[in-house]
Amino acid sequence: MSLPIVLLILFAAFLHAAWNALLRAGGDRLWSMTVMCMAVALASLAAMPFLASPSPASWPYAAGSALLHVGYNLFLVRSYRAGELGQTYPIARGCSPVLVTLGAAVFAGEQMSAVVLLGIVLVSGGIVALAFRRGGLALPGLPYALATGCFIAAYSVVDGIGVRLSGAPLAYTAWMSAGWGLLMPLVYLALRRPRGPRVLFMLQPGFARAFAGGLVSLLAYGIVIYAMDLAPMGAVSALRETSVLFAALIGYLFLGESLGLARLLACAAIAAGTVLIG
Repeated sequence: MSLPIVLLILFAAFLHAAWNALLRAGGDRLWSMTVMCMAVALASLAAMPFLASPSPASWPYAAGSALLHVGYNLFLVRSYRAGELGQTYPIARGCSPVLVTLGAAVFAGEQMSAVVLLGIVLVSGGIVALAFRRGGLALPGLPYALATGCFIAAYSVVDGIGVRLSGAPLAYTAWMSAGWGLLMPLVYLALRRPRGPRVLFMLQPGFARAFAGGLVSLLAYGIVIYAMDLAPMGAVSALRETSVLFAALIGYLFLGESLGLARLLACAAIAAGTVLIG
């Protein structure tokens, strides 16, 4: 993997940690996630007229990924009810690179060297280690965090295959993102059943922050999809999940979460894995 691609994915990782911190810090996280999705949908729809249509062969993958993203959004919101950003986020992100590597091998025929595989193991192991405390792993939302990781792996493999079939990475990103961006408000309305004019559900304090977070999330994942068109899915996924390093720092600096020696060692393992992958 070339250095420019590595740096681009690391930038996407930082953006991903930033919007997750915005979501974790919010009061009504389902509402925040819905507003983020609306921002994604509007930006994607605005870009579509300027992009060539992706190949029809990629359309089923875009639709499947949109549905998987809705599931991911719901489980991510649920996992943040009980866990800190520095615990829940690493578990959700840490299990996905290995699952993506297995999925890419089974469904896309990808093969990687032993060095890259070692790097993926180090990244995933270090990420999961970030979630532990002195008393072990005590997290009420653990099943939701693990399920979130499974959704991440599923949509990553689907998008990795879809973008390669599309012939147009930016257009594929726009179509797929518009799909889940439009679905999420419908899911919100079905779950919450707000009173009065339904369009007014968005008019709450923090709307601008959540909307901006959605644009950041779109940019972050757009970079990842672009990278998966050029590099192995497992390696891209592992590098993307170094976002937990940024999440640990954000949690420590802005959310009052702890960052001790054990977590710093886990960060070192992630950094070492990143070097091996890159």
